[in-house]
Order: sequence, then structure tokens, then C-alpha cells
Amino acid sequence: MKKMLIHGGKKLSGTVVIGGAKNSTVALIPAAILSRTPVTLESVPLIQDVYNLMDILSEMNVASDFNDCVLHIDPTHIQNVPLPNGKIKSLRASYYFMGALLGRFGEAVVGLPGGDDIGPRPIDQHIKGFEALGATVTKEHGAIKIVAPKEGLHGARIFLDMVSVGATINVILAAVTATGRTVIENAAKEPEIIDLATYLNNMGAQVRGAGTDVIRIEGVPELAAHNAHTIIPDRIEAGTYLAMAAAIGDGVQVKNIISEHLDAFLAKLEEMGVVMDVGEDSIFVYPAGDLKMVQIKTMPYPGFATDLQQPITPLLLKAEGEGIIVDTIYPKRVRHIPELERMGADITVENDVIILHHAAHLQGTEVTAEEIRGGASLMIAGLMADGETVITKVENILRGYDRVIMKLRGLGAEVELLDD
Repeated sequence: MKKMLIHGGKKLSGTVVIGGAKNSTVALIPAAILSRTPVTLESVPLIQDVYNLMDILSEMNVASDFNDCVLHIDPTHIQNVPLPNGKIKSLRASYYFMGALLGRFGEAVVGLPGGDDIGPRPIDQHIKGFEALGATVTKEHGAIKIVAPKEGLHGARIFLDMVSVGATINVILAAVTATGRTVIENAAKEPEIIDLATYLNNMGAQVRGAGTDVIRIEGVPELAAHNAHTIIPDRIEAGTYLAMAAAIGDGVQVKNIISEHLDAFLAKLEEMGVVMDVGEDSIFVYPAGDLKMVQIKTMPYPGFATDLQQPITPLLLKAEGEGIIVDTIYPKRVRHIPELERMGADITVENDVIILHHAAHLQGTEVTAEEIRGGASLMIAGLMADGETVITKVENILRGYDRVIMKLRGLGAEVELLDD
């Protein structure tokens, strides 16, 4: 176990380059097993989730090599084996192996997924999609067993009862090699789904409508990769550094950004009074002046992302007035709040609504990162605070943020990782 030591109160400046999207990467790696030829992914973030997924691939006799943000995956000798609970429980996104194995072999046995504890994340919509394609789904000894009929999966019309990124991706992975046409209605529209569709289409899949709420898939017999795929920039990492730059920056350039992916977030920063120059693939954040509180309501894309409600929270503490955050996606995503209170934040939770007031000073102390984005919130608060902040369970931050220590030091932060 490691912990992060931050010497706070120092203004940040310079340039930070955003890595590839975590939420794309954790879908693209399982999707690689659909290919009958080796796969190359570029702009892969150096995060723990990548290594966890590589470990799972090795269980299936899939070789992988990760160096300098390039990941090579060779699924040509893949074996269909039940995936162990231990590694699967280490990250939620491992459930994408359900759809990928089902699409490749017509069956899958996958341990129930784990990951961040931010409230219930049911997989009933995933199961509904698999069953609509003709599969039989049962639960056995803490695992999900999914079996296609002898004649294979068939296309279907599937209406998701709620907008779900995970279910949309899993149904796509299963449907790309099913016989006939699949139509997913009320599909999630996130940029990471467009990234996945681009990747699969370059392997020979026929996925249309990604980025809209209706996705149409014409099944093909098999897929084969021929060209490297470059992962889109991580909009959540970008938003985190933009919030950090506004909170404690003295002029920070954030590069490798697709600003359209951040429209709702940037609108809130502008409403607060943050001054930015938005370029073609970068954003410069000027030192913040007087800021005003705003109300934030997280929504499915293109709304304000649930993954950015925690990173923007320390910045809100600098603003005057009363602010409110309502997370409609994960209302219980509040485990960072008591930690911020310990640092001097004037912040409370009432009926799943986060209420914030201006806090003139934060004081460094020992806090715990219970999950990725909550950890990012504490990291920003630690950079703003007087004195030393120690963040335990820092592995949760490292799971989701590419080379975070190096990037913070590049902006002038005094931060280090220590063995706990």
C-alpha cells in the first residue's frame, strides 16, 4: 500500500498533457479478444486498471505487451476459461469480458464485477441485452454464466430501460458477431462508445449510430484488426486538471483535449467566472479571480459527468455563496465529503444533495481516497491546503490517473508517493 504526500499552498503553472481515456481503454482491451489477429492500441494511459486487465488476458492465454503508451495484444491463441473472481472483483470494467467472450465463443463465465464502492451498479440491463440476443444467463457460485444457443446469437431490438454506458458497450460487444441486425434504443451517447465503435468498425464490424441514442449493428462472422487504434483523450482527466488549474493555478495549459467532450463542464467553469482560452486541442486556464457558486446536476452525456462532480468540488469551495451538487447517476457518491470536512470544508450532505459554502482556508491532514474520483478531489484539496496532506489508499487514484505524480511535479507541485 502507498500513500501520497502533498505539500500544499503552492501555485501551479506550466503545461500538462492528457492521456488516453480510461473509460475507453477498459472497454477496448476486452474488445481486443474479438479480433482473430493481433491488436495494437496507442495512447494507452499508464494506470493500474490496464495492468489488471492484462492479468485477466493472461488467464485466457492472450499475450500482451505494454510499453511507452502502446499496448500490443495477441489473441490468436486465446482459450475460453472461466475468469477468476479475485482479479475480476478488482475492477468494475472487467464485466466487458462478458460481452466480448460471448461474441467470440458463444459463452462466458465471469465473476461478478467489483471496482469503486460508489453505490449500486446493477447489471440487469446487460443481462436483458444478452437474453434478447438469445443467450441464457444464470448465476452460479458468485459468477455470471452466459451461453448462446447452438445456432449462435441472433440480432434483436433492445430498448434499455435506463441509459447505461456499461450495458450499451456489452451489448455491442456481443452483437457485432451475431447473425442479423441488432438495434439498441435508449443507448448511451458517451464519446467512449464512439471510440469503441470506431475501433470495432476498423476490425470489420458494422456499427452505426454510435453517439446517438439508437445504435444499429449488422452482425459479421468474425473480426480482424489490421491497423493500430489511437484512444481518444480522457475527458475526465482533462476536467480534473482544469478544475485544479482554476483552483490553485497561476496559468496552466492543458493539452490533448477534445473540448466538445467537455461542453457541460466548461459551461459551469465559465458560469463560476473561470477565465479560459479554448484552443483546437488545448485549453489555457488563467489565474482565478473572484468566483461565484453554481448548482450542478450530473446527467448522462452530454450532461455534466458524474465522474467530474468530485474533482470540481474543491474549486467550488473557493466561490462565494451557496452551491449545490445533485448526482442523479450515483447519488451515494459522497464518501469524499467527510474527508473534505476534516480539511476545513464547509460542506454537508442532506438527502443525497451536497451543499457547499465558501471555505477561506483548507488545512492539510490525513485523508483517505475511497475511490478514484473522490481521491482526485482530495488531491486537489491537498494542493490548495496549508501544510501537509497525506492521502491513504492512493492506489485508487493510480487506477484512474495516468502518471499523476509526474504530471503534478511538471506543474510545480510538491508531491510524492510513499510506502505506507
